[in-house]
Amino acid sequence: MFVYNFMLNWYKKTGNVDKYVLQNSLPRLKEEYPELRNVYSKALQYEVYRLFYNLKSLSHSKENGSKFGKLRFKNKGNFKTIHYNQSGFKIIQTEAYLNRLYISKIGTIPIRIHRSVKGKIKQVIIKKYSSDKWFACIIIEIDNISIKQPIRNAAGIDLGIKHFLSDSDGRQIENPHYLKKTLNRLRQRQKRLSKSKKLSKNRTKQHIKIARLHEKVTNQRKDFLHKLSRCYINNYDLVVIEDLNIEGMKRNHYLSQYISDVAWHRFIQMLSYKAESAGKTVVKVNPRGTSKIHKYGKLDRDFNASLNILERGLKKVGRGQTEFTPVDIEPLQKLYIVSANSVVESGSIK
Repeated sequence: MFVYNFMLNWYKKTGNVDKYVLQNSLPRLKEEYPELRNVYSKALQYEVYRLFYNLKSLSHSKENGSKFGKLRFKNKGNFKTIHYNQSGFKIIQTEAYLNRLYISKIGTIPIRIHRSVKGKIKQVIIKKYSSDKWFACIIIEIDNISIKQPIRNAAGIDLGIKHFLSDSDGRQIENPHYLKKTLNRLRQRQKRLSKSKKLSKNRTKQHIKIARLHEKVTNQRKDFLHKLSRCYINNYDLVVIEDLNIEGMKRNHYLSQYISDVAWHRFIQMLSYKAESAGKTVVKVNPRGTSKIHKYGKLDRDFNASLNILERGLKKVGRGQTEFTPVDIEPLQKLYIVSANSVVESGSIK
């Protein structure tokens, strides 16, 4: 925080200064403020990068017509991350329950690694969350050359709110409603927070309890989305989804909370990067009219939409609809409802 604010102040006073001039000034800054010698050099250099990244983002926003002001100095609450780039870190494997993460100028920290680290570690980000928990985000570099798989099977997906999605094979995945199920508890916590005295220990405790509830909802949602997206990538060579204007849809006051809860954008992101690493294909198609066009008789509206989405995706990749759609669709009146719990517990959509 101190280095960032110092560099921002310098930038504002001079009007414009080169990034490398600021970076090269760090050794002199350490002499002037000896306490900075206790901070790893790469972590200090990152604050200069952070400043210029923010300046660049501000410039792009103004060019796109957004009405933003100027960069502000940061207070203690704004900085909750420490970045170690290229060096200054090491993972120490142990046979105990916890491994160790060595961080230069800080020391060795017990760490629970959720999955094995494969590849060369390029960056470690230490972050403190609002829930008062610390996490390490490990960024790795791997040689991942995936061979594009031939399209042998395909699925069209219609995203929704009543059901999280309906697909062209007749499945409807239940919407888990993680936020909705937690709202009453959140309201109770917020009420206790509003009654607590400002700057008191009790108020801090209530803040942490609320943050942990939000964190739990986020983790539940991410777990569900990871497992569901993995199921579709494992079972299909081509997945077709609508190219939705999700941010525009959130402007609808009545739907914004529900759309945020289902997290369509994150699900699409997960599908896309998992498909890329597996050599599979994800195609986005125009959503206009997919629910209104009825080529397959009096079917469930969402199921019908998923078939239309599949058809548009197959045309986009130059394939025929009859290759992947059952000929006798009309008798398929009963859809397969898949509960969110079964996706989480078994990791399957079958």
